[in-house]
Amino acid sequence: MTDATQAAPLIPRDALFGNPTRAAGRISPDGNWLSWLAPRDGVLNVWLAPADDPDAARPMTSATDRPIQSYFWAPDSKSLLYIQDKGGDENFLLYGVDIASGAETDLTPFENTRVQMVGTSETVRDKVLVGLNNRDPRFHDVHLLDLNTGELSLVQQNDGFAGFMADDNLDLRMAIRPNTAGGMDYFPIVDGQIAQEPSDSTGLADSLTTSPAGFTTDGKTMYWIDSRDRNTAALYAEDVATGQRTLIAENEKADIGGAMTDPKTGEIEAYSFTYLTTEWTALDPDVKASLDFLDSRLDGEFGVSSRTEQDDKWIVWNDPLVTPTKTYLYDRTAGTLTEFYTSRPELEGAPLQPMQTLEITSRDGLILPSYLTLPPGTDTDADGIPEQAVPMVLMVHGGPWARDGYGFNSSHQWLANRGYAVMSVNFRGSTGFGKDFISAGDLEWGKKMHDDLIDAVDWAIEKGIAPADKVAIMGGSYGGYATLAGLTFTPDKFACGVDIVGPSNLETLLQSIPPYWEPLIAQFHERMGNPNTEEGLAMLKERSPLYKAGEITKPLLIGQGANDPRVNQAESDQIVAAMKESDIPVTYVLFPDEGHGFANPANNIAFNAVAENFLATCLGGRAEPIGDTVKSSTAQIVEGAEYVKGLEDSVGG
Repeated sequence: MTDATQAAPLIPRDALFGNPTRAAGRISPDGNWLSWLAPRDGVLNVWLAPADDPDAARPMTSATDRPIQSYFWAPDSKSLLYIQDKGGDENFLLYGVDIASGAETDLTPFENTRVQMVGTSETVRDKVLVGLNNRDPRFHDVHLLDLNTGELSLVQQNDGFAGFMADDNLDLRMAIRPNTAGGMDYFPIVDGQIAQEPSDSTGLADSLTTSPAGFTTDGKTMYWIDSRDRNTAALYAEDVATGQRTLIAENEKADIGGAMTDPKTGEIEAYSFTYLTTEWTALDPDVKASLDFLDSRLDGEFGVSSRTEQDDKWIVWNDPLVTPTKTYLYDRTAGTLTEFYTSRPELEGAPLQPMQTLEITSRDGLILPSYLTLPPGTDTDADGIPEQAVPMVLMVHGGPWARDGYGFNSSHQWLANRGYAVMSVNFRGSTGFGKDFISAGDLEWGKKMHDDLIDAVDWAIEKGIAPADKVAIMGGSYGGYATLAGLTFTPDKFACGVDIVGPSNLETLLQSIPPYWEPLIAQFHERMGNPNTEEGLAMLKERSPLYKAGEITKPLLIGQGANDPRVNQAESDQIVAAMKESDIPVTYVLFPDEGHGFANPANNIAFNAVAENFLATCLGGRAEPIGDTVKSSTAQIVEGAEYVKGLEDSVGG
């Protein structure tokens, strides 16, 4: 490790992974209230303050077991709504808190149920449409929910559809059903009747890049994100009466990423594309003037997270990357930008490192959009290459139908601060770069998708970023699978691996998916392998790290949530048992109150404490001692405490 890195202050884990001081700032539609998430007795809850007196804040919720991670305003500004599950089981229920009385209500009081938001309205502000799978866990029936009385009324029983789309009157206008080709069929709904034949369809290739994107308030225009007859997903406006479509926006490298719509009319005012970084284009001149003003005042990335119905006030987030993220209140009428809060003020002055954007070419010619963060003091000439090679951690994203992006990344900052180069690669199958890039990953789990990761590592070694014998692989979900694949299929490539909720057996993974994913099963089979065919089952077994567990020769750390509905605990149990049978060392950390990832900050910090001491042993970086973090969490060290420095002592064993 370089002297400059050693000299940089060690950023405490708590500062990166503990509760933010505030997060998820919003303004009520009527503009009278500000809201945000902040700790209450150590657990994230929703707080409220008058917009003209932000210091007069009070907590509106009283979660004690799990942090509230998602909330939003009722359209009539009379209540705050949030979703919450139990222990990470992902059976999210919808709760409402009345602003005037503070009374909290479970609006969907059902067991083993997962709520979906189907529709909200500009004109019908006291009601929303929700989907509930309490009748049949596979399908969400649509109900009209009165937010002020809690009354639920059945609108549409669902006997096979993946979803529905509503207009501003909260009338259902389209039903979406999977087809045997791995895509979707779109059925118009007129006067409550679902058409017998679809008006639009997609096959597998367009299934992740084509979908309707909502109606204008008057219901006359329907927007589409659409990649049919092209590669990248473009934005179209369709005249509902005539069916004529107009192209609004396209980009040859990236799919349409985001849009800003007029709060009253629902018309699109601006759109974004994200290739390596995000770029916004405004269609409305007033919105353009506002975005230009913000761009002139803010460094780094920014975006609009909340708007009043009059559109006179915006909540704006700003990520300068090398200083903590801030959130502002933008008064468009007055032309003022006032700081609302800093999410993690404890990071002020910390040695946060810039993130570099990269384009790496795979062995068969695909461009892999990627990101790299280097340790402090290692790149004094700012050419993107350290003066001498440093150990590297390859961070693999989950999904795999997701992507890595540009911006503040707590894991990148944490590991770079410990002395590692940190690389994130958008391998084939990642989303956001067109359907061809996604389709290039079909049936390539553990093959070409893994080759892309190896090619990126080889690129880093060739460039002098990392030594060949000091590269670790780490990730969650699909990233956990990639870690297991790295240590089994390419056992000499990585010095060690950290697998978080990763599947080890693709056959059992597909057998145990949640029932509400059943409508999408054809797509899983087409993109991963079909266990119902002899050829598909053989391929899934061949690509499953479980069957090659005996070939692991490098240290492995596994983290798992016992309640994970996507990647069941058995996925980790299986490979740990196989490794034990072959007398291969493995460290296994189980959290009985977590699911697909670790939502409780104490648990996340505990796992990261184990992980950084594991990596320090393997790669030689520095580490903050484990201390009391494991004891302060629910972590159970099932196996291998002796393989991580300080872990046995930290659990009293």
